[in-house]
Amino acid sequence: MKAIIAEKPSVAREIAQLLNANERKDGYLEGNGYCVTWAFGHLVSLGMPEDYGVRGFDKASLPIFPEPFVLLPRSIKKQNQKGSHPDPSALKQLKIIQNVINKCSSIIVATDAGREGELIFRYIYQYLHCNKPFERLWISSLTEKAIQEGFKKLQPGSIFDGLYQAAKARSEADWLVGINATQALSIAANQDVYSLGRVQTPTLALICKRYEDHNHFTKKKYWQIQLKHRKEYLDFTSQSTQQWDDKKQIEPILKSIEREGKAIVEDVSVKTVQETSPLLFDLTELQKEANRKLGLSADEVLKTAQALYEKRFISYPRTGSKHIPEDLWTEIPELVRMLNTTDQFKPAISTLKFGNFNKRMVNDLKVTDHHGLLITTKIPSALTATEKAIYDKIAYRLLESLSEHCSKQVSHITVKVHHYEFSIKGSKILTQGWRAIKGILSDSDGTDTNDGTINSNKNNVDETLINLPELKIGDELKISQVNLQEKTTQPPKLYSEADLLSAMENAGSLIEDKEAQKAISSIGIGTPASRASIIENLLSRNYITRKSKTLVPTEKGLKVYHLVKDQKIANVQMTAEWEMALEKIEKGELSSKQFITDIKDYAKEITKELLSLSIVQENIPELKCPKCRQQNLVIRDKIIKCPDEQCNWLQFRNVCGVKLSTQQITSLINNGKTPLIKNMKAKNGKKFSAYIVIRNDDKTMFEFPDH
Repeated sequence: MKAIIAEKPSVAREIAQLLNANERKDGYLEGNGYCVTWAFGHLVSLGMPEDYGVRGFDKASLPIFPEPFVLLPRSIKKQNQKGSHPDPSALKQLKIIQNVINKCSSIIVATDAGREGELIFRYIYQYLHCNKPFERLWISSLTEKAIQEGFKKLQPGSIFDGLYQAAKARSEADWLVGINATQALSIAANQDVYSLGRVQTPTLALICKRYEDHNHFTKKKYWQIQLKHRKEYLDFTSQSTQQWDDKKQIEPILKSIEREGKAIVEDVSVKTVQETSPLLFDLTELQKEANRKLGLSADEVLKTAQALYEKRFISYPRTGSKHIPEDLWTEIPELVRMLNTTDQFKPAISTLKFGNFNKRMVNDLKVTDHHGLLITTKIPSALTATEKAIYDKIAYRLLESLSEHCSKQVSHITVKVHHYEFSIKGSKILTQGWRAIKGILSDSDGTDTNDGTINSNKNNVDETLINLPELKIGDELKISQVNLQEKTTQPPKLYSEADLLSAMENAGSLIEDKEAQKAISSIGIGTPASRASIIENLLSRNYITRKSKTLVPTEKGLKVYHLVKDQKIANVQMTAEWEMALEKIEKGELSSKQFITDIKDYAKEITKELLSLSIVQENIPELKCPKCRQQNLVIRDKIIKCPDEQCNWLQFRNVCGVKLSTQQITSLINNGKTPLIKNMKAKNGKKFSAYIVIRNDDKTMFEFPDH
């Protein structure tokens, strides 16, 4: 009997069905010589400081270096109970896995084929003190064919020891840095709880810096001259290459140009440019595209793609590659034929040349753990609107990747009036190529994100398609109209989620040291699989918020940023170098022990840095608890509470979207009533004003003003 351990019940069911292991048991499926069970994500994780005897935030205990780390069942926080407690569902499933392993001779690992999937299994294996042999099922999709092929190519578990060592090192390093930095800053801030992490803090720094650059930007007016022309029944314009800061300077120039009435062609440049077809989506590129075009968050895209994967409609989504291996190329025509059975895709497929597909996506060297995102041969059904939108994006991107390049004729013409230069730009499509798939002939949303990142299509040219007449040097162009255009310099754009993902992906470019930048140019902050959760963590910790389509820091987020922006914990270079080191561990080029030793040195350094910070405290008076009348209240960023566990009086500071100020809290406790609080928001979205008062039973309530 062989035990198979999947990452989720849905995946286990797919595998069990294929293996004819259909006898349902409590927590597993059995039959045909197999017992198929599952985890629920991370059932086992690293113990917290209290598990090593460190209780509370104690300066003398820092830095905390567990030796060794202990593994414990996943824990949860229970309402009205202090600390964390083992999750009953995790304990139950671990016991089931233990029983399944005990009745089997060996194990097949079927958790997701990547760093986190490997860690999920190995931590369970280690926690259960298991020593039975195991093999690895490594697949990129859950189709019947992929699973069957995977079972034919099962590999010894030891082959993936490097992957496990990298995953374990990442897990322990995040603990060492996150726990010590969080406790150090919280102690320095007089027990006001902050959360820091080796990935989340540099990401927060990116958002805060962009926000401040945007807000502190001084807009300036400038003027340009636009000329209107008409030739061969075509209307077009030319733009002055010069900009003027003073409007008064331009008035005589305008009159002079109007009197002249014509421009002379000085230079003509006509080039044929090729826009190469885009590669397949990796996860980050899909998240960026869906955020820009569909308004979906990175987390929503990942969850949707994961659902499509588990329904067997797409390949494994947590991929960092945009390519496929050579041996997968023969399966691509079948995917196209499957799409061609659907009316929606027939017009797009009619533009493709069967037998002459573009093979640019094939590159064995650029395929990481998993290949680029592909659809499968299973025809999708019963999709939600969001699932369909994401599936369509992956399907159309495949068709675009198989298409030829788009060919454009780009014209740059310089004309002169007196000694003033004007520029004319034109662009027309010669062959549509990949742009015919969706019929979108220009990138109307623009490619410049104003953050140093560019669209993945490196050959983008001026995207406005303007057909120009044939012009040659010496031609005269009549001026039909002269316009003065008032313009304003624009601040850096606030980050959308798509722009932030680009900045995280290209974090290496932000490093000032050119040698270090070159070394880690392809390494960003986090991994494609983790970036969505980093953004969600910042949101859940009230460090950032979504405002329209942008991400902006909260007051708390800015406070953390100003505290740590000059410290190593906020350094993009450090986290990017970590990712590079983890890749080396995976390949066996670096010892995980050496990496953790370096991390401990780093943790010592940042702990010392953070503990030495001088943090200005909120000027909070001593206020007696209104319930027990004995203890002074503890006033934090989110809550006001009595430290006596028997009393346990509690008031949240954020009430209907308004954070209570120190003055309002003081009035509430001393007078039993706050001043009138305006602009609070009800559940229906309407704003209202009210007092907060303490009732006779010591609970708070609204009191509305008399109108």
